[in-house]
Formats: sequence, C-alpha cells, structure tokens
Amino acid sequence: MTSIFHTHMGADFGRLHPEIRRRFSVGLDSGEACVGRGTMERIRHGAPFVKPFLRLGGTRNILVPREGRDVPFVIENFPYVDSFGRETVTFVRTFQLPDGPHRFDATMVFSPERDCVLDYLGTHQHLASDLHMSAQPDGSLLIRSGEHRFREGPVDVRVPSLIGGEAEVRESFDESTGRFRVRVRVTNRHFGFLFGYEGSFTAEYVDAGGNGLRAGLRPVREEARA
Repeated sequence: MTSIFHTHMGADFGRLHPEIRRRFSVGLDSGEACVGRGTMERIRHGAPFVKPFLRLGGTRNILVPREGRDVPFVIENFPYVDSFGRETVTFVRTFQLPDGPHRFDATMVFSPERDCVLDYLGTHQHLASDLHMSAQPDGSLLIRSGEHRFREGPVDVRVPSLIGGEAEVRESFDESTGRFRVRVRVTNRHFGFLFGYEGSFTAEYVDAGGNGLRAGLRPVREEARA
C-alpha cells in the first residue's frame, strides 16, 4: 500500500519513525484517515506589516490571522479523489482561538511532473506550493516548500521571492508522551520570520471509506494546474 507521501519519498519513507509512517500512510490504499487533537503552545506572527496579509489570507483559510498561546487544535487528514481523478489528502487545521475557530486549509496531491507533493492552499486553491519531504536521522519528517504559484482564472504566475514565504515543517513522535510534535515556520529571505506555530497532538485513525469526507473539508474550488 502506497500513499502519495510514500510515492514521493520512495525508500526514504522507510527511515521515518513508525508512528510518522502510519500518519503519512493515510490514503485510498490504506483506507485510513487520521484526526489529530491537541494544543498549539504558541501561534506567532512576524513584523506588524505581515498582519494585514495574514488577515486577508484568513478570509480564504490560508494561515492563521491571530496569535495565541495554548490553543486547542484539530487536524483532519482524509483521502479522497478530486474532480480531476487525483488522489488527494486534506490537511485541514482548526485553531480554537478566543474570538472563535480559525481554519488553515490545504489539500495535497502527488505531482509526477514536478516530482513533489503539490500543496494547494485555502478554500479555493488559489495558491499552490511544491513540497519536498525527507526523513531525518531521528526518524522525524522534514518538509520544505519550493516554488509557489498563484492561479485565478487565466492568471498563472510564479510568486516572486520578494513577497513569497518559505515554509519549513518538522513533525516528530515523542515516545515518552505518545504525542506527535509539530513545528511550522514561514520565513521570507528578505524580511525574516513571518508566521509559525508549534505544539503537540494525539492521533486517532478512522475508516476513511466508512466515514466518508465530512461536509466542509473539501475545497470550494479545485485547481487542475500543477
């Protein structure tokens, strides 16, 4: 059984901690989905000029427009087949902040043309990022973003480095607590740190076929262009 993440990583997938391997084996072949519940110890933003862009992104469930500490968190990873016949996995994160829930949505597919996992961001998949995944010596997973593209109608442009963000995600499993740990950092090579969060969660695996894709997980609009 091969997930889109295993397909991308090849033999390197086997170097991941067994719990990380199971989490990133969710897919149509395994028939499993994963729901993680925990706490983000901190959500933080960079310089003040970043905040308007985060608020704008928040209207389409891209990034998180509020800072916070000890924020309850849920991540839902469900596989499905999108409108273009591609196996897709949701990465829908919900942060329960004092002013209400805020979502950070992504849907991921494997792109053989780009030799990466393609990460479509937000409710309308206007932003697409190349993701490159690798196993680390301690069995953790390192994800780094590559090129970003913006798509809206006939518009299809590469996001320049001046305004684009470089994401780094590290996910590991702490055997002493039985929890996954995640750290996300988005930086800009010119302006430094932009956005990030870190915390921990436990995972529950459910039958993806039997439960189906709950209403609201699938994006409003799906983008065919890789």
